[in-house]
Amino acid sequence: MSADWGDLGPRVLSGLGMILVGGLAVWVGGAPFALLVVLVTGGMMWELARMTADPARDLSLWLGALAAGMLALNLWSASPWPLAALALPAVAGALLPRRDRAVFFAYALVIMATGLSLVILRQSLGLVPVLWVLAVVVASDVLGYFAGRSLGGPKFWPRVSPKKTWSGTAAGWVGAALVGLGFWAAGLGTSHLLWASPLLAFAGQMGDIAESAIKRRAGVKDSSRLIPGHGGLLDRFDGLAFAAILSVLLQVAVPLFPLVKG
Repeated sequence: MSADWGDLGPRVLSGLGMILVGGLAVWVGGAPFALLVVLVTGGMMWELARMTADPARDLSLWLGALAAGMLALNLWSASPWPLAALALPAVAGALLPRRDRAVFFAYALVIMATGLSLVILRQSLGLVPVLWVLAVVVASDVLGYFAGRSLGGPKFWPRVSPKKTWSGTAAGWVGAALVGLGFWAAGLGTSHLLWASPLLAFAGQMGDIAESAIKRRAGVKDSSRLIPGHGGLLDRFDGLAFAAILSVLLQVAVPLFPLVKG
């Protein structure tokens, strides 16, 4: 097996594990899904803080725990005030000695908004919108991965993400469009899904670019080694972060899905 495909085995096995655990949580919804989102949010914050930390004052684990705690407080509190507390991990981390404070602050807010967006989608709109977001991101990622490795060609943004190609990027858009077409044809959403799906894929790709830029500035290949073949949580869910946030904003602007729980 060539070096280009050497990580395929661990990548597939880890992917199947994530599909099993994540898929079950998404299907069940409620507290199990919210708990998984809280844990992943905390892990992503830990990775971000770790990549940008001052080695002499590394409080990454505490910031990860703070992020998980603030999101849990927001999700399980009857009072509206905890919404502002979602910014606390970003503020606290930016006040600590670290590299790229502005970058940490901005991306930390993205992480917290991602967790909230996913729970909003599942609790307010039901199972289908979450499946749509996941399907768009996965289709874009998988088709982009194989097309980029197989076809190669010009790089999309070589200075930031040397492995990402235009062929893989375009294949991701096509895959997302097919997902949108499938959901619309099945009567699961409105015709807005036809253009929203490629837009969501683009947002996911920009999330990948943003995380790649942070890693390059930090001088690391992966955000962590939590997931064999994938790196860390940020490496796997960077695209989902931007896509989830955009999906909520689009739902507010146009009717992608009916406002019915299920």
